[in-house]
Amino acid sequence: MKQYFTLLFIGAKSLLIGLGVTFRALLSPTVTVHYPRHKIAITPNFRGHTMLVRDSETGSHRCIVCMMCDQDCPSNCITVVGEKREGEKRKALTSYSLDFTKCSLCGICVEVCPTQALDFSDEYELAGFTREEYHYDLLRKLEEG
Repeated sequence: MKQYFTLLFIGAKSLLIGLGVTFRALLSPTVTVHYPRHKIAITPNFRGHTMLVRDSETGSHRCIVCMMCDQDCPSNCITVVGEKREGEKRKALTSYSLDFTKCSLCGICVEVCPTQALDFSDEYELAGFTREEYHYDLLRKLEEG
């Protein structure tokens, strides 16, 4: 009988200790950010997917369709398509596609661009159900704003 009450006392003691830890944690300040309602500032070194940069003078993109980003990409996730239009001296960019499922965010495409037409975006809330949702047409995204 003595052993029964000893075990009962030890169990009640451990229960009260556990409730004390829980109560102290309840009253302590929160450490985490409650994500959907509160967001933290993104660091300047954050690397999202690449994006085309808008030229401040022309309002269009800076890409000259040199294909260096397409050729130097180790993941082979960039597809640049341009065409020579009649009456123009240079090629015109018709499509700039990025397959973000293959991109390793190495930054070679941004570094190799001679006109600084590429930069990293600050989008970090990327979620989707299919692979096709991560195939970006960066030219269309730039035109849409």
